[in-house]
Amino acid sequence: MPWTTRLIRLRVIPNRFRQLFDKKGWSMKPEEIAKLTKYFREKFNNTTISVRARPQKKDSGEVYVGEEFVGVIYRDEEDGELSYNFSMAILDFDLE
Repeated sequence: MPWTTRLIRLRVIPNRFRQLFDKKGWSMKPEEIAKLTKYFREKFNNTTISVRARPQKKDSGEVYVGEEFVGVIYRDEEDGELSYNFSMAILDFDLE
């Protein structure tokens, strides 16, 4: 098992490594989740939309409408620019 996996699994990440993890987009902060939730609610005029932290992944969040999972939003930081990509799969039987 690589040392980074052990550090994350044990949740013991020295301060000098915390910035590295945050810079690489490996950690979606609660403030980001709150901003994204607010953005989705305003954009789609729906107060039941929420973004939640993913249990196993730290570079993305899960998007829900009420209690129904609808997609994943990924954090992408490249060349000092931050953006988010929202991915939503729509199955054919959902359209019927």
